[in-house]
This record gives sequence, structure tokens and C-alpha cells, in this order.
Amino acid sequence: MTTRQMSDAELAAQPAAYWTGVAYEALIAFTRARQAELGFTQPQYWLLRNMSKNDISPDGRGMTIPELREAMSSYLRPEDDLEAEAEVLVERGRLTRDGGERLWITAAGEQARADLKRHAPAIRDRIHQGIDDADYVTALKVLQQMIRNTGGPLA
Repeated sequence: MTTRQMSDAELAAQPAAYWTGVAYEALIAFTRARQAELGFTQPQYWLLRNMSKNDISPDGRGMTIPELREAMSSYLRPEDDLEAEAEVLVERGRLTRDGGERLWITAAGEQARADLKRHAPAIRDRIHQGIDDADYVTALKVLQQMIRNTGGPLA
């Protein structure tokens, strides 16, 4: 696809699947690069979130890697290695592993999760720079309708 300025009529004829794919890859790459600058990976943050009773986990119960992989199946990327990412968090004292291979978030892990969460608004603000909230809502509504039109799942 071309990067020259297109007319509205030309834009209307563009394939949505192409542009949503380009947007997805650019947004993931940008987010992960900002997180790497802060010393963590997106999968590490997801691991902490999924095990924190103050975030996604309803009870803070320990989880195995297969359980975590299942819980994150809708957003994990093929290159995400949860075992390796969890091992880094264990080495940093943010997770512990019991004899049954269940991972548990530690107090240090909870603090790291809270610290990392504080960076999310700045990353979002950079991504949304120059985009009015009303335009953003409209774009999401359009994408949701396209999903409905094609029988795809809506979260």
C-alpha cells in the first residue's frame, strides 16, 4: 500500500484488513519498545497482572504456565515465551514457584505491577496524540461493526 496522501474516496476503497494489520503491528511494536525502555516486557507485565488479586486475578491464586497461557490466549503473540518470561520474574523476586510448578506473585511483584501500571497512561497518550476521543470512539465502533458483519467475536 502507498503512503502518499489519499483522498477520502481512495481511503474508502482501502482494505480494512490491511490497515488494521498494519495498525496492530505498529501499536504492539511501539508499546513493547516503550516497555523495554522501562526494563520490562509486555508478557512480564501480563504475567504479573494475571496473578495479582489487585488486577486481573479474582483471588491471587497461583497459576501454572499452561493456566496462564490459557488465560492470555486472546492476546499472546507466537513469539511470547511465558516460561522464559516467568523465569526472569522469578530471578528478580517478583514471582515464586512452588513444588507443583504453580507461580505466585510476591510483594515485590505486586509493587512492580503497580509501578509498571503507572506508565500505561503515558504510552496511551502518545498513541492517541492528535486523536480526539470522539474520533477514537467512532473508529472503534466502526471496527466493532465490521467484526459483527463478518461474524467475528466481540470482547
